[in-house]
Amino acid sequence: MIEYLTKRRLSYSVGFGLTDAHAEAIGLVPEQAWTPAYDADGQVRDGAWVTEITDLLDLSSWPKGMRVIIRKERPHPGAQLRFTDRDGLRLTAFVTNTRRGQLPDLELRHRRRARCEDRIRTAKVTGLQNLPLHGFDQNRIWLALVQLACELVAWMQMLALTDTQARRWEPKRLRLRLLSIAGRIARHARRVRLRLAASAPDVDVLVAGLNRLAALPAPV
Repeated sequence: MIEYLTKRRLSYSVGFGLTDAHAEAIGLVPEQAWTPAYDADGQVRDGAWVTEITDLLDLSSWPKGMRVIIRKERPHPGAQLRFTDRDGLRLTAFVTNTRRGQLPDLELRHRRRARCEDRIRTAKVTGLQNLPLHGFDQNRIWLALVQLACELVAWMQMLALTDTQARRWEPKRLRLRLLSIAGRIARHARRVRLRLAASAPDVDVLVAGLNRLAALPAPV
């Protein structure tokens, strides 16, 4: 895959599996060569560091310009260490052909791309797990509907559920806690009202989201 991207002069950032040889090379990196890593907000994260070991590895069989960047961090309580981890610290790696930028910025950019995996996971529970129809074109329509549903959920969480925990809820929980709240449209005195079941546990979250949507400017 990296050769494919290189031939087409595309920029990439791909996870890199560590071996025992790589772990031994990491042990040769002096302590002063490690730079503090960033958290999701771009601030220095305590207990996490990054470095580059490109010059310590034999990369003659890999595409030119590839860089190997390592992250080490204190594992979360209860986390199991792997054979390639060292000194009680979790080691992860990725490769990139980006030449500019500080190592913490490149590593943060790489971790932020994990959102793609989150979107794939949510798409599977929204209907992408199986193709339920027989014909190819029928399943293409099904996939388009799944994509539309994922887009609606993503925009709803970004625009309507900004200040609530529901912004990070998975589709299953959204269906159980919000989308299943009973409602009825009532018209009175030339006004349209949406009546919701007051007994629902998260009706206040839904109401706040609807009010936020109603306050948004109309699209041009």
